[in-house]
Amino acid sequence: MKRYTPYIKKYWYCFLLGPLFMVIEACGEFVLPYINANIINIGAANGDIGYILRNGLLMLVLAGVMMGAGVLGANFAIRGACRLAAEVRRDIFEQIQTFSFSNIDHFTTGSLITRITNDITQIQNFVQTLLRGMFRSPVMLIGALAMSFALNRDLAKVFVIVMPVLAAAIAAIILVASPRYTRMQKQLDLLNIDVRETITNERVIKSFVREDHEIQKFGAVNNELMEKSISALKMMQLMMPVSALAINITTLAVVWLAGKQVMVGGMEVGTLTAFITYLTQVLMALNFLAAIILQGTRAAASHRRICEVLDTAADLNDDHVTCRDRTVNSGSVEFRNVTFRYFRENREAVLEDINLTIAPGELVGIIGSTGSGKTTLVSLIPRLYDADKGQVLVDGTDVRELPLYHLRESVAMVLQKNTLFSGTIGENLRWGDENATDAQIREAAAIAQADGFVMSFPDGYDTELGQGGVNLSGGQKQRLCIARALLKKPRILILDDSTSAVDTATDASIRRAFREKLPGVTKIIIAQRINSVMDADKIVVLDHGRIVGCGSHQELMEGCQAYREIYWSQKDEQEEEAV
Repeated sequence: MKRYTPYIKKYWYCFLLGPLFMVIEACGEFVLPYINANIINIGAANGDIGYILRNGLLMLVLAGVMMGAGVLGANFAIRGACRLAAEVRRDIFEQIQTFSFSNIDHFTTGSLITRITNDITQIQNFVQTLLRGMFRSPVMLIGALAMSFALNRDLAKVFVIVMPVLAAAIAAIILVASPRYTRMQKQLDLLNIDVRETITNERVIKSFVREDHEIQKFGAVNNELMEKSISALKMMQLMMPVSALAINITTLAVVWLAGKQVMVGGMEVGTLTAFITYLTQVLMALNFLAAIILQGTRAAASHRRICEVLDTAADLNDDHVTCRDRTVNSGSVEFRNVTFRYFRENREAVLEDINLTIAPGELVGIIGSTGSGKTTLVSLIPRLYDADKGQVLVDGTDVRELPLYHLRESVAMVLQKNTLFSGTIGENLRWGDENATDAQIREAAAIAQADGFVMSFPDGYDTELGQGGVNLSGGQKQRLCIARALLKKPRILILDDSTSAVDTATDASIRRAFREKLPGVTKIIIAQRINSVMDADKIVVLDHGRIVGCGSHQELMEGCQAYREIYWSQKDEQEEEAV
């Protein structure tokens, strides 16, 4: 529980009062049988109605106190467990927000979702059970044992035989169950990954009529989780039968031994009744403690997975920052002998020996075949990844020496995947600037050639978007994402193939607006179509992670074979389409 000490301190009253009230309830558990035994042995045996009524009333009051204590104890236990879980969930979510792409790739998205939901729920359930039974069960166990020895020392020796046997059986169950819980949680990760992928890509699945395939794939993963769950939980199911067997055998032994004493007058009936009650309490308390331990083994598996996330240091941080207030002003970019691999063990680099200088306010186009490293190259500018070798400089300063917040505030990046969120169009655009006025929103949308189609909607910028913007076309989503980036007022604007879904006329209008409205902003455009970058100040041609050409359109047509091949192949395609 050391990891959770700060949360326990914050809600100390729940972690103090919960167990305290449960202990009060437990004390009543072993006092009631003693009073009941006296009622039988003294009141009933002597026909003393007054004694029976007085002690009966005492039992009633005691039962009321126990009920109140039990309710309060459960209430504080639930509050403490839920608040602890909420705090841990918040911290793990905040930790995930600091992760780089490589950190997230290491865990996988599905696994992170499982950890922040199911694993924390396991911790919550365990803490709640712990608060309700951590002290209650030991108090009941010790109290019932003490009362049993006080009533009949010889008969109580039965516990000395039964308890070690039951404890050994429970320990064996826990040892077998613990690793099975870990395997079950890992399989739950795989199920979440499969479900997330399927639901996210439902449109693609339907367009390829692959529903049956996905159902079969999910069925296999689901069945595997079922098997691992059964394997783990069936061990837990052994707890009750083993405990019931121990209770029944011990009860038979006590009744057989005590029966003789009752027959010869060595024990009263009330004492035998109380002893059997204490016997049940002892074994049930032991069983409850075992259940806590067993639930703890499952929580321990979840705890390890939570700690893996909380203890993972984000590999992109501000450790090398010398001035926390340093900001980006001009927007110049330079790559010096940059080499990058996504995985250290890869022999081939994604980018190799990249040298490139981009002046402030320049419009730079990047073109190349699929997999040539275009997206990777621009991802190094806002430090979504760090270069393995060489330096990436912004404003003449290594990006590792710039505060991440200020660096990323100065860079707006429109990714290949157009991500919009549920809410209105205006709310989505205000991700770029939450304080943007309606006029500023319309101005940014106009530059992105989005204002026209937005105003054609009955509700304009108050139009509600479905999840991911499903009620918009691909080109409309791209233009809204560009407008959102413009509202950020960046010093460096990166468009990663972000006009691929718009027609060539709209594409040209966007680039013309960039030149007219954003003269001081450094603009980097990744494109598949040469028409989208022909008028750039500089065009960079990438091939297999290397720069094979850099210059204007005319210079590249004269001196770069790779660029000429791309140009003529696209021109031939356009001519064929025209025919």
